[in-house]
Amino acid sequence: MTKPLPPPLPPDERTVGQLVAESMRLYGKRFWASLALGLSVAVLFQFLGSRPSFVWVLVLWAGAPFLTLSYIRAVVIASGATVTRRSLLVALVGGTLALLPAAVLLRIYVLPGIAWLAFVGQVVPVAIIEQRGLRESFARATRLARADFVHALGSLATLTIVFALTAGVLGLLLQGQADSAARVAAFIADLVISPLLFLGAALLYFDQAARVVDSVPRDKRRLDAGLHPAVDAHGSGRPDAEVEP
Repeated sequence: MTKPLPPPLPPDERTVGQLVAESMRLYGKRFWASLALGLSVAVLFQFLGSRPSFVWVLVLWAGAPFLTLSYIRAVVIASGATVTRRSLLVALVGGTLALLPAAVLLRIYVLPGIAWLAFVGQVVPVAIIEQRGLRESFARATRLARADFVHALGSLATLTIVFALTAGVLGLLLQGQADSAARVAAFIADLVISPLLFLGAALLYFDQAARVVDSVPRDKRRLDAGLHPAVDAHGSGRPDAEVEP
């Protein structure tokens, strides 16, 4: 008999691998609602391929609002937040602005583009979940990134690698077994796998928010961070007052 899986770690302790696993679990739980997230990537990648760099960047710029809309929907799926007209507009503008430099950086080399998105990409969930304005959302997004930038960068890089490898293998399988055209096989593979990118980025918000120091009220922080004294693990503290018999 197989043993039950251990409960997932809380967001402030979640590792990169567990974030990817939770993204897959959320995808399976909300499959039909999440499948539409990949439509923007699947359509966009049909226009990319081996085109020149400037065309590649222009296509990504044109598709930035549609990619942002998929990200917004992923945040709603992951958080259950209610989207207002103002938060939708702020998230759409903020996400589009964040993707414009990323398109250039991704074409130069993948890692700088992912690092940029790790630094400012949380502007979308901040605008949706925290209902902040555009400037405040960008400020909050960078604060979340600085809370644990290695975790944010590693999570987005891992999600990208999982997407690229899985979509590539699935595309080859579809093309080989079903005798489909290469473009159709690539479209289906991108459609099915790319929702993990958006769901993982949405869940990353909760990891980073749990790691931000200023999320704990200043008056409730302890100087010892809740740890025992370093020298004596069972420090006696103040002496008890003497009591007359």
